[in-house]
Amino acid sequence: MMFMIPKLFYIDPGTGSMLATIVIGVISTLIFAFRNQFIKLKFWLSGGNGEKAEKVNEKIPYVIFSDSKRYWNVFKPICDEFEKRETEIRYWTASPDDPALNEPYKFVKCEFIGEGNKAFAKLNMMNARICLSTTPGLDVYQWKRSKKTDYYAHIYHAVGDNTGYRMFGCDFFDAMLLSGDFQERYIRILEEKRNLPAKETTVVGCTYLDEMMKRAKLEAEKHNNEEKPFTVLLAPSWGDGSILNRFGEKILDSLVKTGYKIVVRPHPQSEISDPELLSSLKKKFPESDMFSWNADNDNFKVLSESDIMITDFSGIMFDYSFIFDKPLIYAQTSWDTAPYDAAWIDEVNWRVQILPELGKELEEKDFDNIKAVIDEVSNSDVYKEGRRKYSDIAWMCKGEAAEKTADFLIAKYAELTEKNAE
Repeated sequence: MMFMIPKLFYIDPGTGSMLATIVIGVISTLIFAFRNQFIKLKFWLSGGNGEKAEKVNEKIPYVIFSDSKRYWNVFKPICDEFEKRETEIRYWTASPDDPALNEPYKFVKCEFIGEGNKAFAKLNMMNARICLSTTPGLDVYQWKRSKKTDYYAHIYHAVGDNTGYRMFGCDFFDAMLLSGDFQERYIRILEEKRNLPAKETTVVGCTYLDEMMKRAKLEAEKHNNEEKPFTVLLAPSWGDGSILNRFGEKILDSLVKTGYKIVVRPHPQSEISDPELLSSLKKKFPESDMFSWNADNDNFKVLSESDIMITDFSGIMFDYSFIFDKPLIYAQTSWDTAPYDAAWIDEVNWRVQILPELGKELEEKDFDNIKAVIDEVSNSDVYKEGRRKYSDIAWMCKGEAAEKTADFLIAKYAELTEKNAE
């Protein structure tokens, strides 16, 4: 006999998420209250000598929060800049194997703060002047604005616009650090539609593209005349509308038949969202000399060694087009904008708008003739102008992002400190 759960006790996922958030908030408040009482007690027991107690409750000037080790390429140049300036900053990560934890910094204090709700519990009690993060969703779900933190700044981890984030992803930040000034338009549209106060915006550029540009120049000099097999990189996004979800076995079959070396690099989120699909495809398409699956934390090697990329709406297209100036093919896919900020914008997403100028569209009817499509795009210069055009639009302040980001944070700290003293 099947046991049925009475409707009286059923909790839908949305309500469950809300209740979980409330519980986390209550627990965080109790822990914070207990912590304050403990400090006061320690002060009293020390006979009024509260020097150590004050340090426990001291406001941290700068905190960088990263929810994943894969964003170290965004934050490392900023941390390096603070280290160079001998200015202390905290780097908090939710990844126990974040490369930052192995850096021999003196002024950058790197700390693993736990995964999931444990990390958010610490963030929700954070006592800091400024917090910088690439993680969206502040004050939407588990991650709450701490009453003890003065200022939250968001920095993009790709050069697209914020309409690609889940709904309300950037609404409650105080500032947005932009890679290009085109991004501000979408921020203002959403603020107006939602009756939000205007956030501070400043163009700083893109830290990880700056570093990739330096590496690409060095690699080009080292391996300029090396011979290698023609390599096709399949780099999809994740979710129902991605290449692997819609065309998985069919497109992989077509690519294998080309005779070219094929490298498949699924989006890291696919391992979490589509594990069964990936497992099935990996069994049907095992690795060989001419076929491989790539999951490197650093995508530089796989991008530099490929000759052409096939993607959908993944942000990796910008890394490939702007840094390596190589041809691009994008598969015809669908994207359900309902959960995203794009649903609030009365126009086609910016990334989708510019695709025809960056590369050629691949339709499902072309799969049987995919080798001819690859050869055509590889031997054409028609998309070079589009790559250069949008590189200048989306990636401004080339080579200056780390310095400009540090300048902004330090100036903002001085401003907030002065304001607090008044």
